[in-house]
Amino acid sequence: MSGSGTTAGDDPLQTAVWRLRSRGCWTDAAALLAPRTADPAAALERAGLLVERCLFTCEGWAEAEDALRTAEAVARDDEERGGAASERGRLAYAATRLGVRDRADEARSALGRATALLSPASPRRPLLDFRRGLVSEHIVDASQAALASYHRAYAGATAQVRPVAAVF
Repeated sequence: MSGSGTTAGDDPLQTAVWRLRSRGCWTDAAALLAPRTADPAAALERAGLLVERCLFTCEGWAEAEDALRTAEAVARDDEERGGAASERGRLAYAATRLGVRDRADEARSALGRATALLSPASPRRPLLDFRRGLVSEHIVDASQAALASYHRAYAGATAQVRPVAAVF
């Protein structure tokens, strides 16, 4: 680590976003990404931040929906569309699990769509499998399916040499 708190070569924007996110300042982090939402990666990251805020605070549902619509609109390929579908599934899961609105069917549908779009070797696949496990365990009440999804998530994260904690 350098004296400025970043590693040489790190993108200052990503460092700032990470710092804000790690402190629970999701709105501020999303605001940093707002000018770049024409870029699919930035739009998806912004949507993910706002969905995460909903999951932790149970607030900001409309803003997260808008960010997801933007991410879906600017997605150019199956990988980006699959990432957006995975985030939509996470938002629907959170709304259902937190009792905001029953969106269980939407969660299953969006995660199924993401499964069809993302290749098995996709770096987003372990996270998708983990989210599918959450839906299976907490919404569908299918513990065997959840366990299988969690195993796939772990195996995928390990195969990609990614720390499991960073994936989830």
